[in-house]
Parts: sequence; C-alpha cells; structure tokens
Amino acid sequence: MDLKFLKSIYTGFRQIFVPDVEIDLDRLPRHIAIIMDGNGRWAKSKGLDRKAGHGAGAETLREIADFCSDIGIEVLTAYAFSTENWKRPKDEVNALMDLLYDYLCDADKKLAGRNNVVRIIGNREPLRREIQEKMAQVEEMTKNNNGMILNLAVNYGGREEVTNAVKKIAEKAKSGEININDIDQVMVGDYMYTAYLPDPDIILRPSGELRLSNFLLWQAAYSEFWFANMCWPDFTPKHMKRVIYDYQKRNRRFGGI
Repeated sequence: MDLKFLKSIYTGFRQIFVPDVEIDLDRLPRHIAIIMDGNGRWAKSKGLDRKAGHGAGAETLREIADFCSDIGIEVLTAYAFSTENWKRPKDEVNALMDLLYDYLCDADKKLAGRNNVVRIIGNREPLRREIQEKMAQVEEMTKNNNGMILNLAVNYGGREEVTNAVKKIAEKAKSGEININDIDQVMVGDYMYTAYLPDPDIILRPSGELRLSNFLLWQAAYSEFWFANMCWPDFTPKHMKRVIYDYQKRNRRFGGI
C-alpha cells in the first residue's frame, strides 16, 4: 500500500475545510515543538494497522518540516518516541524503530538543498546499534549547515532529562569544579539537551489530548500551547499556518504586565 498516496487523498479532502490565513513572516516563532499524537487512532479510523498510521505520521513530519524550513522557522522539535513508549507492544515498538531508521537513511535525499541541521535529543543507549550509528552519521552530515534545526526527540523523557542534568551538576559540585552557590537556572539550562537553543515559543499537540506527556518540561515554562481534536497524520501546512496565526495574536508577558 502506498501510504503517501493514501494520505494525499485525505489531505486534499481536509484542506477544503481549513480556512487559509495570512501570517506575518517578520514575527514568526523561533522554535516550534510538536507532540505527534494520534497515528494509531488515524489508522484505526481508516481500517489500517497502527504501523500504517505511524508511516503516515512520518510523511506528515517531512511535509511540515519542509514547510517550516521554507518560511524561516529557526527550530522545529518533534516528539518521535518517548521513554514511556517502550511499554507498547513489541511489534509496534519494532515498527517505530524501523520507521526511524528508514527516516534517517532517507535524510540525505530529503535534506538535499535544504541546508537543515538534524539533531537527536534523548537517551540513545537502549536503541539498536544501527540506529545509533545512523543518528551519528546524519548529525555529522548536517552539522555545518545553517538552515532550520530539526530536533528529533527519540527515547526522550523530560523528567529523565532534568534528572541527568542534576546528576552532572552534582558530580561537578562534588569534585569542586563548581561552587554550589553558583548553581542557578541558567546553569541548569546549560545541561539540558537543548542548551544551544531558544525555548519553544509554542508547543502543539493534535489528537485531542490536553497534556505535555513528559515533553520539554524544563523548556516549556513560558511556552504557548495549541491543541486540536485531530490526528497528527491529518495535520497539514495550512494547519501550521493557523498555529502561527493564533500564536501571533497572543500577548506573551512572561510573568509581567
């Protein structure tokens, strides 16, 4: 089955009902983060297996990443696999890992001419060796690019990220490399996976769920949120334009007046 063709049929039907909006390209969010949810439910609603839903979700990520890169978004972070996803059935986990590997293998062709940087955030140690090697290859291949940064959060958990940061700081304090009185929010942030990036301006989650699910807990302190009762494979560039449009109408005060 050609998942890309199948998805295109539903995409064309959906876009009829998504009103187009004009966004201000001079006031774009710097960092957009996505919880890619609802792949399994999308597949079930179409009479397909969950693997097909994840495949359609991967195609959506390619489409949205291209769109964000084209309009000038600096950073896009996609929640691909959480530390809790290991609890899913083994065949589904294996299918997700296969899709990730295929996505990375295809990166050379898909990124050609886009000048994007690909970075992987999360704990790689439990992943299959060939996946770890491919991650390193893609990061090395794109590290000198100066286009959009695409972060793939794989085996990622926000609490684990904060815990690891605390451990590293504690080790340095114990060895005398840092003074405990010097530990502040800036230092803690410097030990996060995303230390080199601005915090996400907006985090979006389709699927109808209204929670963060252990995603970017430290970084989301002042992020805006956008939720929608739709599945991730149904998300299109028109929807992303709506996300940005809604973001540009909000008044971000960061605790001030």
